[in-house]
Amino acid sequence: MTRDFWLLREYIPEAVAVDRAMAVPVDRLAALLGGARIEPMPVPHDCTDGFAAAYWRRPEAYLDPVVRAGISMLARTGDERLRAGLDLLAADLASGRWHARHADLLHREHLDLGYRLVIADTTLD
Repeated sequence: MTRDFWLLREYIPEAVAVDRAMAVPVDRLAALLGGARIEPMPVPHDCTDGFAAAYWRRPEAYLDPVVRAGISMLARTGDERLRAGLDLLAADLASGRWHARHADLLHREHLDLGYRLVIADTTLD
């Protein structure tokens, strides 16, 4: 996921280090697979899978502790370290500031947030 995602950039940059520690760079992964095709994987606005950027157009979801528990980077960062950013997000949602700042997202159907599909041709012997 891109570090430019509004949630990480504006509210919880503490989670970036956790995400970076868990992620394998896509080029390295493709090389480990002996070469692979890499394709963008845009995230639909109504994605229900629950991964980190699945709620890019539904920011209130990130305030739900059950949702955060299902997102490894947020769960591993921990609510204590995320609290200040989550409180700021809640305040921005209540005041309408988030919606004003991100009005460009509100009518988009999907968004490229840096997720990539790695496709390798392999055969099992």
